[in-house]
Amino acid sequence: MSITIRRATPDDAGIMVAFNAALAWETEEKRLKPEVVAAGVAAVFADPTRGFYTVAVDEVGEVIGQTMVTFEWSDWRNGWFWWIQSVYVRDDARRKGVFRALYKDIERQAATDATVIGLRLYLERTNDRAQSVYANLGMTDSGYSLMEEYPLPGRGNDIE
Repeated sequence: MSITIRRATPDDAGIMVAFNAALAWETEEKRLKPEVVAAGVAAVFADPTRGFYTVAVDEVGEVIGQTMVTFEWSDWRNGWFWWIQSVYVRDDARRKGVFRALYKDIERQAATDATVIGLRLYLERTNDRAQSVYANLGMTDSGYSLMEEYPLPGRGNDIE
């Protein structure tokens, strides 16, 4: 399989929305509100300080995988962590090196920016396959756990 990696454009927004909805269902059995996801994807394209999407494209030009990168400033380390989020590879393209290609391209981009000090991602604790993939790419358990308050009191949520 021939894979090309590129930054996503607003023309890719529809596939980002579809992939994000599929990701939420596959990993957490959550049905996201399409209008909320569409607005969230559009917000990333409208404001580059929120992040960017990278896509994997196959030899016929179809998007077969995606990642989103967002930014976290570390005052402890005086640099940016790039958070890899919204990782999704189309079912028929899995186990063919698509995520590896996406990750290596993000790693390459980060390495060209001296202010970027590391890459991070979070995943479901029970997703053993993903943990194995990430470890094979050189990522290690940070020792941190993730906690959240969501949604904030008085706010709706994104689940149908």
